Amino acid sequence: MPALVNYGGDDDFYSGGSFYTNSTDLGRLCSISSQVDVYCPPRKRARTSVPFLFGETDFEQNKQPSIDVLPDECMFEIFKRLPGGRERSSCACVSKHWLMLLISIRKGEYESSKVVKENADSVSDDTEMISSDEDDGYLTRCLEGKKATDMRLAAVAIGTSGHGGLGKLSIRGSSSSCGVTNFGLSAIARGCPSLKALSLWNVPCVGDEGLSEIAKECHLLEKLDLCQCPAVSNKGLIAIAENCPNLTSLSIESCSRIGNEGLQAIGKLCPKLQSISIKDCLLVGDHGVSSLLSSASSVLSKVKLQGLNVTDFSLAVIGHYGKSVTNLMLSGLQNVSEKGFWVMGNAQGLQKLVSLMITSCRGVTDVSLEAMGKGCANLKHMCLRRCCFVSDVGLVAFAKSASSLESLQLEECNRVAQSGIIGVLSNCGLKSLALVKCMGIKDISLDVPLFSPCNSLKSLSVRNCPGFGTASLAMVGKICPQLQHVDLSGLYGITDAGLLPLLENCEAGLVKVNLSGCLNLTDEVILALTRLHGGTLQLLNLDGCRRITDASLAAIAENCVFLSDLDVSRSAITDSGAAALAHAEHLNLQVLSFSGCSGVSNKSMPFLKKLGKTLVGLNLQHCNSISSLTVELLVESLWRCDILF
Repeated sequence: MPALVNYGGDDDFYSGGSFYTNSTDLGRLCSISSQVDVYCPPRKRARTSVPFLFGETDFEQNKQPSIDVLPDECMFEIFKRLPGGRERSSCACVSKHWLMLLISIRKGEYESSKVVKENADSVSDDTEMISSDEDDGYLTRCLEGKKATDMRLAAVAIGTSGHGGLGKLSIRGSSSSCGVTNFGLSAIARGCPSLKALSLWNVPCVGDEGLSEIAKECHLLEKLDLCQCPAVSNKGLIAIAENCPNLTSLSIESCSRIGNEGLQAIGKLCPKLQSISIKDCLLVGDHGVSSLLSSASSVLSKVKLQGLNVTDFSLAVIGHYGKSVTNLMLSGLQNVSEKGFWVMGNAQGLQKLVSLMITSCRGVTDVSLEAMGKGCANLKHMCLRRCCFVSDVGLVAFAKSASSLESLQLEECNRVAQSGIIGVLSNCGLKSLALVKCMGIKDISLDVPLFSPCNSLKSLSVRNCPGFGTASLAMVGKICPQLQHVDLSGLYGITDAGLLPLLENCEAGLVKVNLSGCLNLTDEVILALTRLHGGTLQLLNLDGCRRITDASLAAIAENCVFLSDLDVSRSAITDSGAAALAHAEHLNLQVLSFSGCSGVSNKSMPFLKKLGKTLVGLNLQHCNSISSLTVELLVESLWRCDILF
C-alpha cells in the first residue's frame, strides 16, 4: 500500500489503445489478480508492483474468457449494481448467457437508486435522468409472426427499462414451435413493472404461468386483450383479478378454457372495470356475465357479448343493473329469445345507453324492438344487422318510442320495406340513415303528402340495395330537403330521372356525394350536381360510372370551388378532361383518381404536373395508355404526392 500511496510515476493519459495487440492476452492479464497486485487509476496506464513474464505457450492454454470463470451468483450481484438501463442494455448485448442472467433480476432488485445517491458527484446527469424515468411506461412494442420469440421479449424487457419504461406490449401470431412461451412473458413481468396494456393474439404456448407472472409483477396493468390463447384458463384470469385492481378494459376472444369462474373474480375484484368484450368463449354463461354487472360498484360503460351460451337471464341482468352502460353490442346470441330483449328494454336500467348494436339475434322482433325503444330514453345510435324478424311495423314503432334517436343503420334486414323506411323518416328526428343489402325494399311509388318531412336528416347512405330505385330516391328527396352527405354506391338501377329530384330538393347544399357503381348515370346529372351544389361540394366519387365523359370534368372545373377529393375511375374520360381540370382557376384538388381510365394517356403528363401542385394523392393504376417512363417523371416531379401506378 505505501508504494501505491507514494506512487510518482507517469500519469499521462494513454490514448493508444490496449497494451497488448491480442485482446485475449489482456483478458489473461486481468485474470491473475490473485498472484499480482495491480494499480489501475481511471483511464490511465496500469502499473504492477512486481515484474512478470509469460510465455506464448501459457497464453494459449486457457481459451475461456476470464469473465465466464465467475459463477452466476457473482455475475448476478454485479448486474444488480449497474447504474441504469443503458448499462444493462450494453451488458445484454454481450451474450445470450448474460441476457438470461439480466432478465432473472426483478426491477425492484436493482440498486441503481442507491448507487446514484452514493456517487452523486461521479454519476453523470444523463444517468440520473434515465434512472428517474424508468418506471413511467411510455414505450409501445409490437411483435408479430416469426419476430415474436422469448429472446426478443427478453431483449425488450432489458432495452426499454432505460428509455421510459414499457407501457404497451402486443404479441400477435406467435409460432407454436419457437414462439413466445411463459418464459418470455415472465421476462417481461420481471423487467417491466410499468406495463399498463397487454395484448396476446394467437399465442398458443402462453398459459396461466406466464399470465400469473404478469399479474404478480405488473400491478399497474389497465388493459388486457386475450385472443386465441387456448392455454390460458380461469386460473390465469383469477391471478389478474387478485393482483391488478386498476384493470379498466378486458377483452377475451376464442379462449376455450376461460369460463364463469374467471369472470366472477374479475367482477368481484376489479371495481374500475369500464369495458368488457367476450367473444366465442363456450364456457362463459349467465353466471359469468351477470357477475360483471350485478356488483353495486359496477362502472361498466362498454359491453360486447358475441357468440356466447347465455340466455334471457343475462339480458335481464343487463337491463336491470346496466345503469352505467353507454355502449352495448350483442351478436350471435342464439339462446336469447324475444322475452330476453323485451325484459332488457322494460327493466328501465339502460337510461344512459347511447349506442346499441345487435347482430344475428333471433330474439329481436317487432315487440322486443319497441320495448327497447321505450326503455332506452337516451339512445342515439342504433344498428341492426341480420335481424330477420324485424318488419316495417316494429321499425316504425321503435322510431316513435326512441325520441332521442339520431342515427339508424339497417343491414340485411330483409323484412323491412320502403314503407318502413319512409315511416321512420317521418316519425323521428334522425340525422343519419344507412341501409345496406336490405333486399326487401321494392321500388314502388307512394303518396308522399301522407308523410311529414324530415328536416333533420343530414346523411343518407343506401348501399347495394337493388330494389331502391328511381321512385324511392325521388320520395326521399322530397321528404329530406336538408341532406348534405349522400352515398348511393352500388345502386345500378337508379337513373338521372330519379336522382335529379333529390338534387333539386337539397336546400342545404351537398358536401359529399358517392355515386360509385351507378352505371346508368350520365353527364346530365353531374352537370346539374355541379350547377346546384358546386359551391359546397367537397368530395365526389364517380368510380365505375362508365357513361361519365369529359363534359362532366369540364363542369366540375368550372363550378366546384371547394372540391378536394375526386374519383372518376373506370369512366369514359380522356386527356381533354384532365386538361379541363388543370386549367381550372379555383380548383384545389388534393386527391385525384384516374384508375382504369384507358382514355388518359402520356399526353396528360403536363396537366397532371400542374394539378400536382396541390395533390397529395394520385391514382393511375390500370391506366394502360400511360407509360412507365411518364410515371417515373411524374414521381420525380411531384415529390410531395403519393402516386399509385
